[in-house]
Amino acid sequence: MAVSNETAAALFSDFERSAFRLETLQTYTIPRDQPSYERFLAGEPKPAEYNASWETTVRQHVAAGKTMQRVKVVRRPFTDYTRYMFAWALPGNVAAGEDYLILDLTDRRVDLPDQDFWLFDDTTVLLLHYNADGTLRDRDLADQADVDQYRRWRDLALAEAVPFGEYRDRA
Repeated sequence: MAVSNETAAALFSDFERSAFRLETLQTYTIPRDQPSYERFLAGEPKPAEYNASWETTVRQHVAAGKTMQRVKVVRRPFTDYTRYMFAWALPGNVAAGEDYLILDLTDRRVDLPDQDFWLFDDTTVLLLHYNADGTLRDRDLADQADVDQYRRWRDLALAEAVPFGEYRDRA
């Protein structure tokens, strides 16, 4: 069953302990981000207010004692979108308190799905379905019987990934 924007927003505002995201795509096409992405591609500087809303959300959750983690799967050569995220989005997310890790699968395989998802409080999985061009098609909730598998995938991704700052310094 498709998840509405309101229901998805409630998951982000109402989680009590933790939110984890696995990002598997190399390019996401997010309509509201297209102007900033085009500025990045044109070599323009990052606006001071870039991603401020998300960073505020992260800070509020972290200040309330909640954890926010992501694992971003990357492959080399990096797409323009990955370079954009590394330069413009991830440093601010990390500074705001999001535990953002990188899993480089250029030369190896890890038994993870090709499915983006959020796992809230170890109990609710929001599946994100994308079109081939990286635009979000729809979202739905995973079957409760499958939540243990998503926890295992989260744990594996976290074990195999490295913090963004460490990865960036080595790359």
